[in-house]
Amino acid sequence: MARHSGAIRGPTIIDVAAVAGVSAMTVSRVINDRPGVGQKTRLAVNEAIRTLGYTPNVAARSLVTSTELRIGVVYSNPSAAFMSDFLTGVFEEASIRGARLILLKGGEGGRPPSAAELEALAESGIRGVILAPPLGESSVVLEALGNAGLPMAAVGAYDVQGAISVRIDDHLAAYEMTRALLRLGHRHLGFILGNPNQAASARRLAGFQDAVREIDGATTVIAQGDFSFASGLAAAEQLLDSHTPPTAIFASNDDMAAAAVSVAHRRHLDVPRELTVVGFDDTPAAVTLWPPLTTVHQPVRKLAAEALSLLTAEIAKPVPDGQGASEHVLDHEIIARQSTAAPLAS
Repeated sequence: MARHSGAIRGPTIIDVAAVAGVSAMTVSRVINDRPGVGQKTRLAVNEAIRTLGYTPNVAARSLVTSTELRIGVVYSNPSAAFMSDFLTGVFEEASIRGARLILLKGGEGGRPPSAAELEALAESGIRGVILAPPLGESSVVLEALGNAGLPMAAVGAYDVQGAISVRIDDHLAAYEMTRALLRLGHRHLGFILGNPNQAASARRLAGFQDAVREIDGATTVIAQGDFSFASGLAAAEQLLDSHTPPTAIFASNDDMAAAAVSVAHRRHLDVPRELTVVGFDDTPAAVTLWPPLTTVHQPVRKLAAEALSLLTAEIAKPVPDGQGASEHVLDHEIIARQSTAAPLAS
C-alpha cells in the first residue's frame, strides 16, 4: 500500500540517527546498550530520542538482546528451481547456527518489497539480511536496509557497496560453456539473455561473446529473456524463427533452457541430434526433462550457506563497524549430460 505524505507516522530509528548525526547502527547499539559507543555519542543519541519522542519497538528490542539470532531473507526470483536450492542452503546453514529466519518476498519479476515492508523487517529485531538475486543489486533494498544499519550478504551480486557478496565467475562459466559448444563444431549459436537488470546476465552474455569471437566464421543470434520459463519459450521461438536458426542454444538459466527444449519438441526437432541446448545453474530442472541438460553447475545451496555463514561472522564482531563488505567467488563446473551433440552435417 502506498504511503501518503499526509499519513501520521512516528519517528523512526533513521530519524533519530539524522538528528544525532550518527548512523542508524550506532543508534541501535545505544538502544540495546551494546559496547563500542563513546559516552558523548551515547548522550547525543539519547537526547535525540527524547527530543523526537522516539519509542523503540519493545518486542524487537527484546529479540535483539536475546540469545536468538534472527536473520531476514529477502527474495523475489522467477525461477522456482533456483529459489528452492537457495532457500534449502539458507535453511540448512541456519539450522546449524541456531538462527531463526524471517522471510520477506518481493513482487513478481524480481521487484523489491515496498519501502514499508522493508522498514517493518528492519525494525522486527533481525540482526542482518540475506538477499537473493536480483535483490542484492536493488538500490531500493540496499538503501533501506543500509539506512537501518543492518549487515547484508547478497548472493549472485556484483559491485555491491556495503554488503558481503557471494557468487561465481559468471563470465568465465559462460565462456567455458560456449567453448565446449564450439569444440563440438557449432558455428551458429543462439543465446537467451537473463534479467536485463541483473549484472550476472551481462557477465554471462560477455563470456559467450568473448568465446565466439575467438573462432573465425562463428555467428550468433540473441534473444531477451528474464530467467522465467515463459520468457524462455518466447525467446526460443524467436531464435528458431530467425533467418538462419542456430544449431545450439545456450540459455542463461535452466528454466529457460528447459523452455527451449519444450519448443524444440513442439517443432519436432530432436534434441540433441538436430538442436543442442545447454543451460546454467544445474537446478533440479536440468534433470527432470528429456534429455537431461548439459549445464553450468552453480552451487546455489553452497552460495546461500556461505552468505549466511559470512553474515553471522560479521554480526558476531564485538563491535560491528559496518565495513563487512567483501566479495567471495566460489567455483563452478560444467556438467555434461545428454542435451549436446555435434551439429548435423550441412
